Amino acid sequence: MRFLPTEEQSDYARTLRSLLGAAAVPATVRAWAAGDHGPGLALWSRLAGTGLFALAVPEAHDGAGPLPVELALGYTELGRAGVPGPVVETAAAAVLLAELGDETLAKRFLPGLASGSAPVTVTLPGGSPYALDADAAAHRFTVTDTGELRLADGPGDPLASTDPARRLYRPAEAGELLAAGPAVTAAAGTALRWARLLTAAQCLGVGEALLARTVEYAKQRTQFGTPIGGFQAVKHRLADTLLALEFARPLLWAAALSLSRRDVAAAKLTAGEAAYAAALTALQLHGAVGYTEELDLSLWLRKARPLRDAWGGPSQCRAEVVG
Repeated sequence: MRFLPTEEQSDYARTLRSLLGAAAVPATVRAWAAGDHGPGLALWSRLAGTGLFALAVPEAHDGAGPLPVELALGYTELGRAGVPGPVVETAAAAVLLAELGDETLAKRFLPGLASGSAPVTVTLPGGSPYALDADAAAHRFTVTDTGELRLADGPGDPLASTDPARRLYRPAEAGELLAAGPAVTAAAGTALRWARLLTAAQCLGVGEALLARTVEYAKQRTQFGTPIGGFQAVKHRLADTLLALEFARPLLWAAALSLSRRDVAAAKLTAGEAAYAAALTALQLHGAVGYTEELDLSLWLRKARPLRDAWGGPSQCRAEVVG
């Protein structure tokens, strides 16, 4: 079993990092939080041009996948950059439709998902009951507990969110019935595992971004005429944060390779907790300035806990690991 990316996979991750580094993502996140989807959709189109969303779609339907390892690498970069939008949900919907095996539905939706022509959102049993960014989605899929796959007519009712850039909606009344039965339930279970895997990847990227910014701040901020990064207590806190993230990384790769329920739950649990710990470290070491919305750090601070809890919180994932 290989736990390191190939050179080709690493090149793809570097391509994404370069694209996102030049994309003014913080301004895009703030616009998305305010309800202006224009910059976010423009970024979405550029990401689609790299083939990112095609990685979740089978080649038979204009995709390049499914390639979970490449997706995990890509979604780590999305987390590192703080990219807004239903990126996980779009991939999960692609997996759901592909696993369902309904050629009519596959031809209707999968080519559009592969091309990234529009984001979609989805709710699944075992995940959050709320639809992410339903107002920006071209399609809103819902799988019910009774095994029905439906296409909602509208975004539904907006809800408050810890992260303003994660716009939550109570799903609208179910609309068109697309499919029903055991096949839907089975496909939804597979899609849920992919959603957890890619959210774990986002968590890893968010944690790495928080740590990098905190290390840079610790080099600049001084107390008693000395950078705080030279203090043992600060060094230990940063080292603990790094160790937690590095421990999560091989679990993420193992989960991407196996896609087993327990491996994915372990990766989500560990990466989510590591990202949340990185947020606590960042907030403590930045001091009062860490609370300000003007500081870009706040964009990642607000993501850490919602992503930790999305698609299976710590208690749910822990139960699946030991169950």
